[in-house]
Amino acid sequence: MTVPLVFPSLLRAQAPPWIRLGANGVLLYTHADPIPRGRSLAEVRLVQPTIMAQAGALAGRLRFLATINLEGLTMPDGELTPGAWGEGFIDRRHPHTYVHELILSAHDLLSRIDGAARVSIAAGKGFAPFGTDDPMVRPVVRYPANHHLAQILERAVLIAGITGGPIGFEAGLFNGDEPERPGQWPRVSRFGDSWSGRLAVLPVRELELQGSYAHVHSPEHRPGAGTDQHKWSVSGRWDGSVGSYPVYGLAEWARTSEAEGFFVFHSFLAEGAWTAGRSRLHYRFERTERPEEARTLEPFRSVRPHFENSILGTTRWTIHTLGYGFRLDEPVARLSTLPFIEVSYGRMADIGAGLFDVRSFYGRRSFWSIGIGVRLNAGMPMHRMGRYVTAQDSAGIRDPDHHDH
Repeated sequence: MTVPLVFPSLLRAQAPPWIRLGANGVLLYTHADPIPRGRSLAEVRLVQPTIMAQAGALAGRLRFLATINLEGLTMPDGELTPGAWGEGFIDRRHPHTYVHELILSAHDLLSRIDGAARVSIAAGKGFAPFGTDDPMVRPVVRYPANHHLAQILERAVLIAGITGGPIGFEAGLFNGDEPERPGQWPRVSRFGDSWSGRLAVLPVRELELQGSYAHVHSPEHRPGAGTDQHKWSVSGRWDGSVGSYPVYGLAEWARTSEAEGFFVFHSFLAEGAWTAGRSRLHYRFERTERPEEARTLEPFRSVRPHFENSILGTTRWTIHTLGYGFRLDEPVARLSTLPFIEVSYGRMADIGAGLFDVRSFYGRRSFWSIGIGVRLNAGMPMHRMGRYVTAQDSAGIRDPDHHDH
């Protein structure tokens, strides 16, 4: 009588290895007014160009994930994005490193020994277990200003996680230093000087609640002589149907404290998308504080290496972004094409004392931008980056032969 229960598991254990491939990109026209020094600017770029590979063996217990990002070739000077900052760029979103993710993970290491729980580990280059999804995999094309408050990316990571029922916990060690150019690898000598942990609860399949903490040593000074950051993140994410319509929603709060609390930056973000047939509407509200770092002669770049005295003040960016896209093909098509338009309006404000003055630098305290473009996807869809050892099914990293029951 036990054979029907055991036989499927034996078949699963003998399941053949698998591999999936995909590619993505966004051809984008952007116009922003104002930019630093009170001018306006328009440009065309290929942004978010990625090539992805996923593979699995041993019934999905051993998995490999690679994401190659070609922004260093298509946008070496960054993407025009008022409010964005990080890795030496300001008001431009920096190009990511060529090797965005390169992760090998092993799952359910204890098999039946730990009962219903699953213990997993992952190692390689990718996201630390902290915060929310990379904006690249979310509906709004415009990157939020809080990217470096809400995610920790492109580090050498060692992550362990345990999942039991609707609860998952993961903890990771990584190097604190941020990349400084697209071809740069993490500094191996600094591996383990930073750590993070994330607790996630999935009360229903469509809803994820998470809370994270990270201690990051000298992220903006590669040799390690800079100030440390203490980071917190809390979020709720919905990805399911409301009635007969697919609906996505995210609300997140993030806080980063630097130089033992001398600088503190907060962010609140809420975004959502509603799909009806081939049409999709999306909206984001964001209110984020960012450091105003000393800039080079190029107004979109900040001085590196970064020290605490490089911060000349703090500004708050309140941004509304509304967008509409129309899919030209069926959702199941192997080549997906989604033309879209996005409009952003925002206001800038000085926070506290400091040498930086918004009106003097930008000419006014409000800005607007418009983005017109097309999202392109071939092969597998983009996965939720950074979910390596917990909630793998929701992350889209699964054996193609797997079926939910």
